[in-house]
Amino acid sequence: MAAVMHRSSSDGGSSSGWSEAAAASAAGDERAGWEVRPSGMVVQAREEGAGAAAGGGGGMGIPPRPPPPEITVRVKYGAARHEVAVSSIASFGELKKLLAARTGLPAADQRLTYRGKERSNADYLDVCGVKNKSKLYLAEDPTSVERRYIERQKSAKIETANRAIGAIALEVDKLADQVRSIEKSITRGSKVAEVQITTLIELLMRLAVKLDSIHAEGDSSSQKNIQAKRVQKCVETLDVLKISNARLQNVIVTTKWETFDAPATTQWELFD
Repeated sequence: MAAVMHRSSSDGGSSSGWSEAAAASAAGDERAGWEVRPSGMVVQAREEGAGAAAGGGGGMGIPPRPPPPEITVRVKYGAARHEVAVSSIASFGELKKLLAARTGLPAADQRLTYRGKERSNADYLDVCGVKNKSKLYLAEDPTSVERRYIERQKSAKIETANRAIGAIALEVDKLADQVRSIEKSITRGSKVAEVQITTLIELLMRLAVKLDSIHAEGDSSSQKNIQAKRVQKCVETLDVLKISNARLQNVIVTTKWETFDAPATTQWELFD
């Protein structure tokens, strides 16, 4: 036997005097397995086959309840308008998920307004009075706009840092080639001009200062550290080469010239 509940009202129990809160409660009861009769009486909904079990198999079972009807709501988002089919007893959170696929705006960044009031994810369409062809307004959450702006600014800084580090890396490559060239010359015993070594050290130190002035985070910071270590290694190599180069003797090339005897002179006879 179905459990029965009666709603009290100011007009003697008629359903016409229900307040909005009572209507919301009725919708909630229906979801929890209660159904509201036209008279305002709330009864527990029977499951399929419950009637047959209660009648000892002699009665007819209650057919399964049909699914809730589907409605179409009209949603205005900026200059665009969308018509979305949704269950009449869905929540606003579920509607936001459908709108995310249509608008590309994440559900967490959406603000839905109906009848001039913002609705939360836990609010239900039917409880709030949303019906077929009802109009809703969708806007982007201002906090999400600010958050994305901050993220864009951060991405721009990272990109700028990556470009600067990349440019320095190319310069380090060129100077590293010159360091290797000097190292080969000194290893073979050929002395190089000291000014070449000191100039390279000065150029590398300038790159180190540039790297230090770059504000980098995450992967950019790792790339910055890699280039800084390369510069440091080149400077240390040049310091060692400078000492080795100073120990080498300058190679003096002398030329031995062949000498020849003075040619014999010929006496010429003079005639008047």
